[in-house]
Amino acid sequence: MPTVSVDALHRSEGLKLQRFLLRLLDNPADAADAMQETYLRLIKALNRTEIEHPPIFLFFVARNVANSLGERRRFEADLFRQVTDVHLASGVDETIRTEEQVVARQQLRLVAAAIDELPPRCREVFLLSAFDGLANGEIAARLGISRNMVEKHLMKALLHTRRRCADFF
Repeated sequence: MPTVSVDALHRSEGLKLQRFLLRLLDNPADAADAMQETYLRLIKALNRTEIEHPPIFLFFVARNVANSLGERRRFEADLFRQVTDVHLASGVDETIRTEEQVVARQQLRLVAAAIDELPPRCREVFLLSAFDGLANGEIAARLGISRNMVEKHLMKALLHTRRRCADFF
């Protein structure tokens, strides 16, 4: 089996991958981020194992990255919408509402940053649990890891997020 050249793969599949991610994410900035994350994951995988069909693997990884990024963006939008809706419904003075919205945005950014700091697999487990509502067994089956590992990832994610967001929550 010949060695996979990431550069050659990028030259041959890069444009198709970019269009694929843009179609999935419908946002050029998100597609660019997802493309970069896809190549990083590919490089990590190449260090651990030999890949039989690199283009197929590349698009498989890209779909997973796009799904994770899409889930995160939906979560951020839902969280922001919930925080904003609560504050808008409260009938408080406009100045206070504006200040509360600023604080809510800061809290959202802090939570998003904490989630971004998690290792990729840990972040993926956390998002599947917290925002897709999947049970630990379902997450384990979907990701091909043990239920015990899912629980370890969740504990790590929760402790990290709690530590990182202690100022606000």
